[in-house]
Amino acid sequence: MFGTSGQVFVYNKTKETFLAFRVNIADSVAGRLIGLLGRRSLKPDSGVWIVPANAIHTIGMLFSFDVVMIDKNFKVVSVKELVKPFRVILPKLRAESVIELPPHTIFRSRTEVGDELVIDRYEAKKLPKLEAVGAMDQTVGAMTETNPVRLRL
Repeated sequence: MFGTSGQVFVYNKTKETFLAFRVNIADSVAGRLIGLLGRRSLKPDSGVWIVPANAIHTIGMLFSFDVVMIDKNFKVVSVKELVKPFRVILPKLRAESVIELPPHTIFRSRTEVGDELVIDRYEAKKLPKLEAVGAMDQTVGAMTETNPVRLRL
């Protein structure tokens, strides 16, 4: 879907709130199997998006976390708050992927079944070059010739 590298953000379009800003994509066999195993916690505003997946387990986990299951159109089909270690979340037939998030993320974002999420990559946007410092000087010069500007000090 998005490739094997990078991070995405997760935004709840229905509630107009962010769930997380730094979500790693686990779309390889190894990435999906490992998920959050070996971590002691999730940093705030982070998470793991497991693609594809419609069920998870927390066997071997060291902490609780929130789980959001979404369908192919990024609609929420299931939410589970504070999933504890050594649990199994059974498959949800409509779920296509799972987002594992820090505890209380679902509560803070008010995410519910039926909400529509936006999941997208960060893209660095280049600012337009200010090629004409001289053009800026000409504009300022033109302004001062026709309409003098007086500064009060």
